[in-house]
Amino acid sequence: MDENNVPSEYPEYPEDRPAEDPKGKHKKKKKRRRKHYFLRLMIVLAVLACGLLFARSDFFNVSRIEVEGNRYYTEAQIAEMSQIETGKNIFSTKLRPAKDILLQDPYIKLVKLSRKLPSTIKVDIIEREEYAAVPYGSSYVLIDDEGMVLRITEQAPKVPVLEGMTVIEMTPGKALSVEENYLFTDTLEMLAMMDENDLYFKRINFSAVIVKAYIYDDLYCEGTPSNIRDNMGNVKQLMEELYQEEVTRGVIKVGRDNYISFSPRID
Repeated sequence: MDENNVPSEYPEYPEDRPAEDPKGKHKKKKKRRRKHYFLRLMIVLAVLACGLLFARSDFFNVSRIEVEGNRYYTEAQIAEMSQIETGKNIFSTKLRPAKDILLQDPYIKLVKLSRKLPSTIKVDIIEREEYAAVPYGSSYVLIDDEGMVLRITEQAPKVPVLEGMTVIEMTPGKALSVEENYLFTDTLEMLAMMDENDLYFKRINFSAVIVKAYIYDDLYCEGTPSNIRDNMGNVKQLMEELYQEEVTRGVIKVGRDNYISFSPRID
């Protein structure tokens, strides 16, 4: 028989030959792998347990409430209003309820709370500022630049007083509601332009259509709030001239298309 035709005991290619598998070799490898996995798992669980115990330790108890952005309220008042407890673990201190409580106050517009490890809660706030006041009987309704009612006081305010409005609703934390709503909205815009031009109206008296914006007791601008707003730059320039001449009495009439005039006579 030709040697070339004799069947070989193994396949022609080495990769087709059966792999050698000494008895018990694979079983030992599997056991070692299982031991390694178990050991790693135990190490991870131990680390997590230690971390959890450390996080719950007194090292992370709240010891300080840091407040930024406050002007109307003191830091101590904000801390008390938030109802955040010192001595309590910082991770178990819930920030959302504190934020909701602070936002209930009319003077607080925006709030952001965060944790500063290991023991500080930071409170960043933006407050609403007293912008104008509306007389109501013997009291004054203080509002911000958006018309939000901040509080009601009997003390004379240090902000422009809006006279002649008929108040419908004046609940703190809600928008002031008046019958002259169209004039009210335009007046708030006029006051914003007043601030930009570094002017100050001590009081604004409303009539059916126009307003009288008093700079001094006997010197005022007369016109619609929108006309005064749009001509605020011209009003400022004229006021500077009157100030240099020490004029504190008269009427500055403001109309459309940049019309402005001054008369020393008061109606």
